[in-house]
Amino acid sequence: MKQYKPKEFAEMINVSVKTLQRWDKESVLTACRNPKGRRYYTEEQYRQYMGIPNENKVGKTVIYARVSKQGQKDDLENQIEFLKTFSNAKGMIIDEIITDIGSGLNYNRKKWNKLIESCIEGNISTIIIAHKDRFVRFGYDWFEKFLRKMKVNIIVVNNEKFSPQEELVQDLISIIHVFSCRIYGLRKYKKKMSEDKDL
Repeated sequence: MKQYKPKEFAEMINVSVKTLQRWDKESVLTACRNPKGRRYYTEEQYRQYMGIPNENKVGKTVIYARVSKQGQKDDLENQIEFLKTFSNAKGMIIDEIITDIGSGLNYNRKKWNKLIESCIEGNISTIIIAHKDRFVRFGYDWFEKFLRKMKVNIIVVNNEKFSPQEELVQDLISIIHVFSCRIYGLRKYKKKMSEDKDL
């Protein structure tokens, strides 16, 4: 696979090296890194950015959209439409749309696990998501690095940039939500036990 230094790649797509550095930090266009940590870009990234179809493409391009609760189906539809519009604008052909309903803290989501398995099997080449937390709440960077080794590229379309404090607040809210649901579940279970005369 052909590789380009940041300066070469910046000239190819007509942006500055500083813009590439910013895009890398914001996960808009993530640079690859060699064992020494130096950034580089690939022919595939160039083709994707320019909207050139890859005739030698192996694996599907999929949209992955997720919401936390059943009551957010409207948000799910909006997410899908947003990602389809982005893909069309970039000239990308979508092979499959995967939708999920469940917490981003839950690693046992069936569709998400099936997606990861398909990546490992070499059936997926590109995953398009709206935000990092739509894919997974914690450990996104690890998953991105792991999937890159499987030759899978994740495109984050609308990357919201939070400050470290804001990210911490978002994560704490998610943790509190999960544990409050579990405590509520335990209370319901305890009440049922107290009402059951056979126990």
